[in-house]
Amino acid sequence: MYSEKVMEHFKNPRNVGEIEEACGTGEVGNPTCGDIMHIEIKVKDNTIEDIKFKTFGCAAAIATCSMVTEMVKGRTLEEAEKITNKTVAKALDGLPPIKMHCSNLAANALHMAIKDYRSRGARERGNLF
Repeated sequence: MYSEKVMEHFKNPRNVGEIEEACGTGEVGNPTCGDIMHIEIKVKDNTIEDIKFKTFGCAAAIATCSMVTEMVKGRTLEEAEKITNKTVAKALDGLPPIKMHCSNLAANALHMAIKDYRSRGARERGNLF
C-alpha cells in the first residue's frame, strides 16, 4: 500500500516540533478525513533556514509533512513555492490514490506559511491595510 519512503518518513519523521518566534505559520485540514497539518518556518535572507511541523493524521499525512520539510529546508522562498502536492507524492515514490487528496496537504500548509511570512513583512512595512 505505502512505498518504503512513505513508511520511512512515517516511522522516523524529520523536523517535527515548533520554532520559537517563527516567521510564518500555515495550517490546513481536510474535514473529510480529519488530517490537520501545521507548518512553521524561519526565514533568513529569503531562504528557509528552519522548518518544523505538527500533524494530526494518518501515515501519509505524517510522511508528506516530513518530506516537505526536507525538500525546502535551505531553499529560497521562490523555490519552496514551486513545491506542489504532486512533487511531494513523487518524492515519496507515490501515494495510494485514496490518499492523494486527503493526506497530501503539506505543500498547501507550506504555501500558507510563506504567505503568512510575506504578509507579516508587509504589515511591518505598513503596506497592508
